[in-house]
Amino acid sequence: MIRWRIAILVSAAIALSYLDRQTLPVAVQAISRDIPLTNSQFSTLQSAFLFSYAFMYIGGGKLVDALNTRLSFTLIMVFWSLACASHGLAVTFSMLAASRLLLGMGEGGGFPAATRVVAEWFPTNERATAMGIINGGTAIGAIAAPPLIAVILIYTNWRLIFFVTGALGLLWTLWWRRVYFPPGEHPALTGAERAKIEAGVALPGATESRRLRWMELLRIRETWGLVAAKTLSDGAGYFYLFWLPKYLFDARGFNIKAVGATAGIPHVAAGIGCLLGGWFSSYLLRRRYSLDVARKVALGLSAAVMPFIMLVPHVPVFWAIVIFSVALFGQQSWSTLVMVLPTDLFPTNVVGTVAGLVGFGGAMGGVAFGELAGYLLDHGFGYRVVFDIAGTFHVIALLVIVLAVPRVQRLDIDSRLGYQGAR
Repeated sequence: MIRWRIAILVSAAIALSYLDRQTLPVAVQAISRDIPLTNSQFSTLQSAFLFSYAFMYIGGGKLVDALNTRLSFTLIMVFWSLACASHGLAVTFSMLAASRLLLGMGEGGGFPAATRVVAEWFPTNERATAMGIINGGTAIGAIAAPPLIAVILIYTNWRLIFFVTGALGLLWTLWWRRVYFPPGEHPALTGAERAKIEAGVALPGATESRRLRWMELLRIRETWGLVAAKTLSDGAGYFYLFWLPKYLFDARGFNIKAVGATAGIPHVAAGIGCLLGGWFSSYLLRRRYSLDVARKVALGLSAAVMPFIMLVPHVPVFWAIVIFSVALFGQQSWSTLVMVLPTDLFPTNVVGTVAGLVGFGGAMGGVAFGELAGYLLDHGFGYRVVFDIAGTFHVIALLVIVLAVPRVQRLDIDSRLGYQGAR
């Protein structure tokens, strides 16, 4: 069916985004021979990416809601692909930082666009599964990065990595322009599938015809709950994504070949987590559990495995990889479910904006905890303290969601904002 092909198409874009953002962490040893980097500078490079990513996550959400999904995703992908390629031209730390800022600006629009695609194409009982497929692209990109980068480094230099990954993004753009159209305009969509989509995503109500400003959305408790939960959980999630290769280099003595063979393993588990988290929530819905139960039970199970990361510094390397795998499984299952919540709670025409606010919180959490991690490591605290802190974040985030979102269901936005009777 067309809608599932659309999910795979968007998943490929997310895979490229995670391939692009992993290029620097995996190639950091080779880059450091030309451009020396301390732990704090490495952290600053990731913060440069996440800082611009955070603000463009908001801007990208607005862009997607203001333009049609097809055009906005085209602009977003072209920009971030060229930004990725620009890393290959860097000869100083400042130039690397500028490239990371540009990459973050481009990639910040990716997930809001993906969330808008889910809201447009999938009925409620399929959205978690669709988001799981799309979010599974994060694992595919992260799995592909270490071996691809290792092969390129063995036979050539680190600059080619960025040119290759940038070119892949431009090729995806051509694919997107050729096959993506909204449901009402898609030439290959059957009448039966169109009717199912339209019935499932129709969101009647006063707010649907009126766009809401950021400040209006921030007056709603559920918005703050999602933003705060994402801030906490992505603080840990981005640490695992960006620092796993460096941890293996620094603390376990791996070389680039060993990292290339090993660092992708936890991301296989992450991909499974994306699919199972979304599938399990959709399964509960099919078994007639409420939307609230289906989402929160799946979130709770995802959060429950995250404190195991505290054991990583205390076990042999084999078990450390196993624990990383469990943590990334839980993180991506959690992330899938959190990113589908805006489609459950808010009207379609503001889903991109809400997703942008939520993603902003997540990226800023990554900035804050990444800077803290770099500081702690450069001042002799070691990875044990960092993992102890990271292991608490998802449990706290779950409590935030339970308190801020008493029931997962479509919100009466007009009533919340005092617009009763507005049309």
